Amino acid sequence: MRALHFCLYGLAATASLAPINFATAQTKAAPKNQAAGPEVRYFTSIDGLMDGNADVILKETRQGKTVTAATLDVCYPAEKGSDRKDRFVANLTVSGQTLSGATQTQIDKLPVTVKLNRRPTGDTFEFKGQVTVGQTTTSLTSADNADQSEKEYQQNLGSDESIAAAPKDFSEVSPESIAVKIKLEAALDFVRSLRGQSVEVSLSSLSVSCDALRAGEQVINLAVDPERAVEFVTKTKTYPGVATVGWTAGAIDMERTVRFAAADWKSGDKIDRSKLATALANVLAKAMGAKSSATAWDDETGKLKLSFKRPSQVMPALELTENVDVSAVVSPDKPGATDKLILWVSTPSVTTVDEASGSKLALAEAPATDEEGDPRDDNGAVAAVAAEFKAQRWDAEKSGWK
Repeated sequence: MRALHFCLYGLAATASLAPINFATAQTKAAPKNQAAGPEVRYFTSIDGLMDGNADVILKETRQGKTVTAATLDVCYPAEKGSDRKDRFVANLTVSGQTLSGATQTQIDKLPVTVKLNRRPTGDTFEFKGQVTVGQTTTSLTSADNADQSEKEYQQNLGSDESIAAAPKDFSEVSPESIAVKIKLEAALDFVRSLRGQSVEVSLSSLSVSCDALRAGEQVINLAVDPERAVEFVTKTKTYPGVATVGWTAGAIDMERTVRFAAADWKSGDKIDRSKLATALANVLAKAMGAKSSATAWDDETGKLKLSFKRPSQVMPALELTENVDVSAVVSPDKPGATDKLILWVSTPSVTTVDEASGSKLALAEAPATDEEGDPRDDNGAVAAVAAEFKAQRWDAEKSGWK
């Protein structure tokens, strides 16, 4: 009824282009018996289904206070405790305050029956009833449910998806991180096609979320060697069912990234990985007061892992050893032709071990937090790398290289 009052007030305010007073406006309002148009409202917080694990959306079409149509959209774990989701959408028959209908689930094709009773409780609504999926019946009691307008519902949907099909550079997306949005029916065959390819697939992105079931599209996240990323993106665009493919957020943190001229670090048209790994290992070893013990490139992601050793300062007489691991990514600074490279260096991961001869101490380290850290771990390593490679650092305030 509140929406109808607003509607009538709006009609009154625009009934005439000539200057009029408020009393005149009231006389020119629409007749009281003129029906308002249908209104769509949503409930998104109905709880109690599937042990409280269901994501429920009830859409109602109303004429005034009367519900004329309703659709129940429920997404839920296909098995108890499982990440695999199933979903059903039931168009409900309205009989007074009773909503009922039948359908089948989207994935497992199980029969579904729904019977709900709705009751207005002031500004909110209460729902009671039963939902049967396959052989399992769930009783539902959900109180204090507020409804939303179409505009409010769409605004609350939001989107965390960020795929840049053609980024101007790699300042906001990561050169090794690729996202593929693909139709659900094509996703399985696409993932199968990645077997044997030099790519790393994010396991969590293989789980089909409720948002994906509702959109009919899934986003698969991958890591690819930056030197092969453009070729991979170009090829993947042509795969059946692919809606969008491009770069997304990944390992790169601009605060720990430098940019430098590519010419001295190329062998033909490829990055000279051996030269770069040696130079980076030497400068990090000096900055961290350590000795380089190993370097290794990952053929799938293009990441470089560097390992170091240094004496622990915890009870020096024990002669404990700190093993320090650092990851790095080197890439052109943007897709396509460029004369610049960027180099990202991770924060060090440090573990302390007893490598002395004879009997050894078994050491347990407290879990690290974002607030904790030994100043010796890094010791200005990124600044040292920038100096060694004659590189620029990122200016976060100006969002540009300095």
